[in-house]
Amino acid sequence: MAKALGVGGIFFKCQDPHKLADWYDKWLGVPMEPNHTGCFRPETLPVGAITAWGPFKSTTKYFDPSTKDFMFNLIVDDLEGALAQVVEGGAEVVGEIEEGEYGRFGWFMDPEGNKVELWVPPPDAAPNP
Repeated sequence: MAKALGVGGIFFKCQDPHKLADWYDKWLGVPMEPNHTGCFRPETLPVGAITAWGPFKSTTKYFDPSTKDFMFNLIVDDLEGALAQVVEGGAEVVGEIEEGEYGRFGWFMDPEGNKVELWVPPPDAAPNP
C-alpha cells in the first residue's frame, strides 16, 4: 500500500497572494521562492520539529476568532520576538502564550484574517529521525 510521507505544502486562497507572501517574508522571514511560495528546508528546522496533520471537528473553537476553516502553524526560534514583529506589521495577537509538553505556542491574526499558530519546540525534544 502506498502511504503519505509528510506534508508537501499548505496552500490556501487569499485576496492578494504576492502582498501576503511579502508580509510573511518581511515580518517572519519566511524564505520565499521566486513564485512567492515559502519553502522551509528540513536542514533549517530545529531538533524535534515535526510537521503535524490534524483534522479538527467542524465545531472547534480552536481557530477562533478566524472565520476560516483552517489554521496553520509556523515553527519559530523566538516566540516573543516573532509575536512582536507581526504586531509591528499590523497583525493582532490572539490569546496568551501557552507552554506545555509539546513546547511554547502563541497565536495571531494575519492581515487577511487567517489565524496562525507560532510554535517553539521544547528544548529537550527528541532529534529528528
